[in-house]
Formats: sequence, C-alpha cells, structure tokens
Amino acid sequence: MTLMIESISSGLLIGLGAAVLLLGFGASYLLWVRALRNKSRRIVADAESEAEVIRKEKILQAKERFLQLKTDHEKVINEKTGRIAQAENRIKQKELTLSQKLEETQRKKNEADAIRESLNSQLEMLDKRSEELSKLHRQQVEQLETISGLSAEDAKNQLMESLKEEAKTGAMSYINEILDEAKMTANKEAKRIVVQTIQRVAAENAIENAVTVFHIESDEMKGRIIGREGRNIRALEAATGVEIIVDDTPEAIVLSAFDPVRREVARLALHQLVTDGRIHPARIEEIVEKTRKQVEEEILEVGKRTTIDLGIHGLHPELIRMIGKMKYRSSYGQNLLMHSREVANLSAIMAAELGLNPKLAKRAGLLHDIGKVPDDEPELPHAILGMKVAEKFREKPEICNAIGSHHDEMEMTTLIAPIVQVCDAISGARPGARREVVESYIKRLKELESLALQYPGVMKTYAIQAGRELRVIVGAEKVTDKEAEGLSFEIARKIQNEMTYPGQIKITVIRETRAVNYAK
Repeated sequence: MTLMIESISSGLLIGLGAAVLLLGFGASYLLWVRALRNKSRRIVADAESEAEVIRKEKILQAKERFLQLKTDHEKVINEKTGRIAQAENRIKQKELTLSQKLEETQRKKNEADAIRESLNSQLEMLDKRSEELSKLHRQQVEQLETISGLSAEDAKNQLMESLKEEAKTGAMSYINEILDEAKMTANKEAKRIVVQTIQRVAAENAIENAVTVFHIESDEMKGRIIGREGRNIRALEAATGVEIIVDDTPEAIVLSAFDPVRREVARLALHQLVTDGRIHPARIEEIVEKTRKQVEEEILEVGKRTTIDLGIHGLHPELIRMIGKMKYRSSYGQNLLMHSREVANLSAIMAAELGLNPKLAKRAGLLHDIGKVPDDEPELPHAILGMKVAEKFREKPEICNAIGSHHDEMEMTTLIAPIVQVCDAISGARPGARREVVESYIKRLKELESLALQYPGVMKTYAIQAGRELRVIVGAEKVTDKEAEGLSFEIARKIQNEMTYPGQIKITVIRETRAVNYAK
C-alpha cells in the first residue's frame, strides 16, 4: 500500500514536473517570440528611418543636380542668345552699310546721269559751233583765194617750201658749228677723262705664279714630310691635289698647282703639320679638311672687306663669297680681285666725270668678271655666265647688261656698259699686267680635270706635274679594281682623242678601302 502510494506520488510529481516544464517552455517560447517581434519591429523601424534619410538625401542630390543642370543650360542658352544677338547686330550693321552704299551708289549714278546729260548738251553746242567755225573758215579761204588768185592748196605748198629751205639752211649752219666744236673738244676731253681716271687709280701689276715655295727650318723636316716609303707626301698630294716637289733646294719645298686655292690650302696645312710635329696620313687628312674650312671663311671675309672698302652695299651673300674667291683666281696671270677692284674704281671715276651714277658703275666694274669664278664652267663665255649669275641674284638690269656686254657678246643697252668695257681694257692692257701663256696653261689643266670628272664613280681629280700626270680618285664602293683599270684606259684614250698637249700624260686611278671604328 505504501508502495502504491509512493508510486502514485512519484507519478504525480513527474506529471507535475512535466507540466511545469511544459509551462516554462511555453512561457519562454512566448517571451522569445515577443522579443523577436519587438526586435523585428525595431529593425523595420530603423530600416524605415534610414531609408527615409537616404530618400531625403537622394532627393536633395537630385534637386542640386537639377539646379546645376538648369544653371548650365541657362548659361548655354544665354551664350547662344548672346551670339545670336551679336550676329543680328552684325547683320543689321551690314544691312545698314549696304543700304548706305546703295544710297551712295544711287546718288553717284544720279550725279553721273546729270553730268552725262550736261556733257551731251555741251557736245551738241560744240558740234554746232564747230559747224559754224567750219563755215566761217571756208568763207575766209574763199575770200583769200579770190583776193590772191591762188588756191589754198597752192598757197600752203609755197609756204611749206619756203619754210623747208629756211629750216635746212639754219639747221646745216647749226650742225656745222656743233661738229666743228665737237671735233675740237671731244678728243681732248676724252683723253683728259681717261688720263685723269688712270692717274687717280694706281694698282700694282701683281703676276700670279703656278708655284708656292714653302720654307722649313731644317732639311731634317723634309724626311718627316715625305714619311716612310713616301706615305705622308702621297697622302698630302691626294688630299690637296697639289704636287709637292722635294729637291736639293735647302730649307725649301715647292708646292705646284694651277689652282691658287689648292696651293693655299696645301701651304697652310703643311705649316700646321710642321708646327705641330705630328705628321701621318690620318692627321694630314684632318688638318687639310680644317684648313679648307679656314680658307672658305677667309674667302668670305675678303669678299666682305672688299665690298666695305669700295662702299658697295646690298650684295647677295653668294656674290660676296664669289668676290672673295677672286683673290685666288687669275686672268692671264693678273690677280682677278685686284683687276676687278681697279676696274670698279676706274668705272666710278669715269662715270662721275661723265655725269652718270658712279655707284652703279663701281658695282658693275667689280662684278664684270664674276663669270670667271665658278668652279663648274659650262660652255659659255665668262661675260654671259657672269650676266646669268648676276641675274640669278637679282642685280639691276643695267649692271647685268654691263657684265654681259663688256666683251661684245651682246648688245650694250646702257651708258654704264661701254664705261666698264673701256676700264676693263685700261686695267688689262698695261704692259706686264697679263700673261697669255699662263691663262692658256690653266685652261688646259682645268679641261683635263673636267674631262675625268665626267665618268661615274669619280670623286676627285687633280692635274699635277704641270699637267703631265692626272690623278683620279674613285669611290671604293662604286668602282671595282678591274673597273679602275678600264677607267684609266678610257680616260687616257679620251684625252688622246679630244685634247692637244705636249709630251704624254700619265693617268693614275686611285681606289682605296677604309674601315673606321671608334673605341668608346
């Protein structure tokens, strides 16, 4: 019984515990659900409030963007409106100007019509008066014919015959007087002008030679100039185109070449090499190239100094360079620059004596032999070539005509031309001023070099040993060794067929290959 009661009590307790547990679970579940609902409400409320804030911010941003776009749009509209207004103002101004011009044109047209009507009326009046005058003239002529018994044509013929006889008599006497006076004074005046001009211009008779003597301090230097097996002297001759003669003459070496520029380059280069003491083929070529540039600068300086001394301005720089180059040119042995300066001064003085423009005459006198300077000499007389050069550099027509006609290759059209011709003859015709042999010799050597330059691949040509040897330097990349032999034969045959020369000419074709690198 007790066991039953205890079992019933424990069952009740378990039931009660289970019920309490269930009630606790239910209560906690209800609390948990309520807490979740409250939390979800808070989350929703927070989200709604945040969404409201974001919405308001977006609305504000949209409003600001709208205002910005509106402002930009209004600005663009205002600019377009301003441009349209300006265009309208310009159009209105142009319309106003056109209307004014139309009114002015109409007014001028009305005035022209009025003037035309007035002229027509005056012409009509003149025609009427002319008819009246013609009638009066015919009446007077008829009256005179009746009185004199001669027709108007006969009277006119008689009057013309008498006037002709009187005019012939007066003109013949006047012409005879002028001729007598001219014969008495012209010859005397011409001699006076020429003699006075020559007296006022004194120039030296400097004869150019074909050799230059280079002095050295000791004969030991000759061996260094020649070099081992003649390498140095051959390199110097090949670089300058000048024949270097080393003989028994003490303390002297002879530089021989027909071209004074080459001789001057060789002399200056040799002077620098001897002063420096380093003489070898590479150094020789370097010094020769530098010396050529120095000589070119000196040529330009000589040209500028000459124009300044003579008071000639406005010359083209190329003409100034050619004038400087005259220092190294000769005309029949006479220095070309000295000759041209002398002709310029003579022409200026003679033009001043004759009442012409002395500056123009001096300019023409200085440039009259400019055709002898260019290295490339076409088959043209130097006077015509000089005229073309002057025309190329826009010299005045009077100067170009004086240059082209000073040897009568063309007709003289100005008074300056005969003055330049006479002064050229005065300068060159003095005893000892020129030597014909030197000029013909130089011309033959130039023709010899030009003949070899015509062949393809030829870079340089030098006539040395007074024209007895022609050295031809060809490009190694353009001409082979076999072609070099054939080129030597062809040049020799062409010289033999086309040129006249004493003795024989040796043709040496030089072809060398160089490899140059730099260690850095």
